Amino acid sequence: KTIFRRPPNRKTTYGKHMANQREKRVKPSNKHHSQPFWQADKPYLHDCQITDGGFRALGYIMSFLAGAINAGGFFAVQSYTSHITGSMSGAADAAYLGDWHGFFAAMSCVVAFLIGSAHSSWTILWAKRQRFRSSYGLSMWLESLYLLAFGLLGVALSHYGRILLPPTVLLLCFIMGMHNTVMTVLSGGIIRSTHMTGTVTDLGIELGKVLYYRRSKNPKLPDIAVNHPKMRLLLALLAAFILGGVVGAWGYHRLGYHFTLPVAALLFWFGAGSVGYDAKLRWRIYWRQKKRLKR
Repeated sequence: KTIFRRPPNRKTTYGKHMANQREKRVKPSNKHHSQPFWQADKPYLHDCQITDGGFRALGYIMSFLAGAINAGGFFAVQSYTSHITGSMSGAADAAYLGDWHGFFAAMSCVVAFLIGSAHSSWTILWAKRQRFRSSYGLSMWLESLYLLAFGLLGVALSHYGRILLPPTVLLLCFIMGMHNTVMTVLSGGIIRSTHMTGTVTDLGIELGKVLYYRRSKNPKLPDIAVNHPKMRLLLALLAAFILGGVVGAWGYHRLGYHFTLPVAALLFWFGAGSVGYDAKLRWRIYWRQKKRLKR
């Protein structure tokens, strides 16, 4: 038998060879660095020194602080200032009933939360443009200062009554927007420290995968991979938020607005390492330039 074979196309073979060579050149090497599951497509995170365990611990503590701050907001103004969904629903109900004062009050909370989120995001991007390592730490420092201002407003609120109530509510919404942005940007949307609705939704999605029929039971159905590390992370975030709310309620009822001091100090301490490094580095650069000018 004679088998006729088509002669190889030299152009096609050469094109495939060059394409393979380009892929080898462009394809990054993962030998020295394996990305955790939480890292999004952010070029400024790929060389980050934070470990997976450190990232998880930071997420738990930020959720804990979010629960404590939220409890303090309810203690001060009898409202949960991180509940933007409720504020939007309240604004819609007030608009239907013709209560324009309630409508503008609810929408003011939403706008304050939005401005706080934009402020934190702008701070992070500005610090990265200046080549600071303390982009997230700087945002935490600013949030700690705003928390101290909330404590002062709370003390004044107990003396001057309802006059200072609107600025206190708006400041709390602003702070919660900042707090939620830091972990959202850092984790690529995996962690939202104040938005437990999204956390429960993601947990429900993974739980649905657990309860789904497996291929071993029914080969006609596709197999679904369950992200067990993500489930453990989401469960721990929920537990941390609840624990923070309990501790925050206890602290504000026992210590009053003085409880903002340890919360602000914890945020300040988180950003101290990176901000201190940048300050030390900039100080050295300044002195070197000064010495060169003297010469």
